[in-house]
Amino acid sequence: MPYDVIAFGEAMVRLSPPHFQRLEQARTLDVEIGGAELNTAAGLARLGRKVAWVSRLPHNALGRLITHRVREIGVAEEWVQFAPEGRCGLYFLEFGAAPRPSAILYDRRDSAMAQVRCGQFDWPAILHGAQWLHISGITPALSPGAAEVVEEALNVAQQARVKVSFDLNYRSQLWSREQAATVLARLLPKVELLIASEADAEHLFGITGEDFTEVAEQWVERFGVRIVVGARREASLVWRNRFAAVGYSAGKTVESEWYDVEIVDRLGAGDAMAAGLLHGLLDNDLKKGVHYGAAMGALKHTVPGDLPWLTRDEIEAALHGSSLRIRR
Repeated sequence: MPYDVIAFGEAMVRLSPPHFQRLEQARTLDVEIGGAELNTAAGLARLGRKVAWVSRLPHNALGRLITHRVREIGVAEEWVQFAPEGRCGLYFLEFGAAPRPSAILYDRRDSAMAQVRCGQFDWPAILHGAQWLHISGITPALSPGAAEVVEEALNVAQQARVKVSFDLNYRSQLWSREQAATVLARLLPKVELLIASEADAEHLFGITGEDFTEVAEQWVERFGVRIVVGARREASLVWRNRFAAVGYSAGKTVESEWYDVEIVDRLGAGDAMAAGLLHGLLDNDLKKGVHYGAAMGALKHTVPGDLPWLTRDEIEAALHGSSLRIRR
């Protein structure tokens, strides 16, 4: 069955102490799953799009836990491989409250996905009939082998005329600025849509500008991407922010409304924004994508866990300025 979007990346098990506890205090841990590309795939599935997730998981109970959740949220997992070697990545999340920020501790080295090699996925078959391939900068950061597989997938996507969406998602805990800049400079010319922050543009490539439009123009000029999108965030408190999205293509900038958000869990908000963006671009409508992306990103802040357990009705209500009255 052809899919609208194929997402490729790692998923991990997330463990969090309840009630704002520190890890040192914890006696129990809440279990969720999350991964940038999977979160985006889940958001698209919630909007009714046909989407599949490609990954590599350990052949054990944690691998099965992840695939059960993937199926539950409506994402196809037919291309997920179970590996006899490697482990499931974990990360620990401490929820903060002003003035203490939230914090993440990763335990993902030598995961099954980090051990991926070229030739293990049948990319021509996986991408056949798809409109978009979605990957984030986290995946090539996992290992040199993972970076090679990302490039392999992008090359096949180009040959098959499948558009590529790339969420930069720079993670300093995974690779250095120099490593990231070298690998990303090789990948970005194969990308149609780039989701990137202005801070990462400056940190990785020295790209600066007076505003988002100037930065986006330089992304386009340097790497040939066609569309550049970014999230906007104003944070007055750990648990209260303002959130919006902005996009640029062909000399035009599109901005969403600002949303006031009370944060239950901010992880996955950018991935939810990417889902809304791709939803619009599947209809060849960047303006629609930016507005859906902002609404989904804002709403994701209100849902525990990384996955966007949202409904299309909720998203469209947010787009039309829904009230906060209790629904009865």
